[in-house]
Amino acid sequence: MADVPKPNIDRVTYWRKTIRRSLILLTVWFVVGYGMSIFLAEPLNAINFGGIPLGFWMAQQGSIFVFVALILIYVLSMQQLDREAGVEEVESELSPPPSSH
Repeated sequence: MADVPKPNIDRVTYWRKTIRRSLILLTVWFVVGYGMSIFLAEPLNAINFGGIPLGFWMAQQGSIFVFVALILIYVLSMQQLDREAGVEEVESELSPPPSSH
């Protein structure tokens, strides 16, 4: 069995960082999803984005792009944090799916 690297952070720090990252991303989600798409739609409509009012574009397309980006940011940042904590999943350690026989 290969040597397991010693974690650089403890369990409490790991969860504190996880919660902090989640709260930051949820705050961005709220600002974009509700702030820019609903509450600030009228002022943003004064700005055109590709010939379309920005408030309308954010409500219809922009918020979706931001949400997908938030998912990607979460996955990448948690992979980095898992490596730092020594709890990352290694592909070779995963068991194969059970056979259907």
